[in-house]
Amino acid sequence: MTFVVRILRFFFWVLIVSWGISLLRRLLTSVGVADANRSAPIDVPNNVVARKLLRDPVCGMHVAENLALMERSGGQNVYFCSEDCRNKFLGEPKKFVANA
Repeated sequence: MTFVVRILRFFFWVLIVSWGISLLRRLLTSVGVADANRSAPIDVPNNVVARKLLRDPVCGMHVAENLALMERSGGQNVYFCSEDCRNKFLGEPKKFVANA
């Protein structure tokens, strides 16, 4: 009887040790992956970065200066996020002039 108990105890400890090693391996790989993702630099082309954000007077959305559509109205430049907003503004400029 003691022989069978020793074999069962041996297999129990082999199971516990292998489980602990697999958990430790998962922990170390997740920490290594997180460090690799955190330290990776973001490559952004210089022409994409805008110096200034402009507000669309129709919908209120902020648009990068190099992506906005410009229209001259009342001696001022007015910037829009889309052609739809620009057309709405040109249809009723007095309605949106306070937001410009």
